[in-house]
Amino acid sequence: MIGKFNNVINCNRPVLVDFYADWCGPCKQMPPILKQVKEELKEQVKIIKVDVDRNPNIASKYQIRSIPTLMLFINGELKWTGKGVRPAWEVKNIVEQYL
Repeated sequence: MIGKFNNVINCNRPVLVDFYADWCGPCKQMPPILKQVKEELKEQVKIIKVDVDRNPNIASKYQIRSIPTLMLFINGELKWTGKGVRPAWEVKNIVEQYL
């Protein structure tokens, strides 16, 4: 799975990764926030979700200790990390810095 993940984040446009778990209450707040970001930025950003329970190797590699955690990658390089629930405007502003 980590190979597939690396292929996805090795993109020349921003890739926003939402690390989450099904049992995590705050994680359930992220989908509408990410949907709003995607609606506003359209194809300028790719947004993916990674379940830390199903992908422990990826979570371990990126030292995910709390969820939700957002990470922004461009060409496979980590550009930003945000822990906890973030408002859509903040996430959008951060992604826009890398467009």
